[in-house]
Amino acid sequence: VQLQASGGGLVQAGGSLRLSCAASGRTFSPYVMGWFRQALGKEREFVAGINQSGGRTAYADSVKGRFTISRDNAKNTVYLQMNSLKPEDTAVYYCALAARTLIGSHSYDYDYWGQGTLVTVSS
Repeated sequence: VQLQASGGGLVQAGGSLRLSCAASGRTFSPYVMGWFRQALGKEREFVAGINQSGGRTAYADSVKGRFTISRDNAKNTVYLQMNSLKPEDTAVYYCALAARTLIGSHSYDYDYWGQGTLVTVSS
């Protein structure tokens, strides 16, 4: 499975970005998808996850109410809509795929990873 993340960039605090992650090489729909991020000098952390149908989602407390994860199984794509961005949201964002039915919040829960896309939020 190959995951290609895109949509990162530079945005001012309070602004919005939408990240996309396109999957190829395997049927997309049976898998849990997640977004993680890693800021400079920090460990990778869970941001959001979504189950196979899109009917169940999970978020880190730090992004609840600001970020929304969604998926389009017909397009093999998962999205992360990020609103009200803060400087502390600055990080490389990674999408990941998990061959499981429950949304995990740890890196080891996921089997495949994209290359990451940089999000920079200026104050």
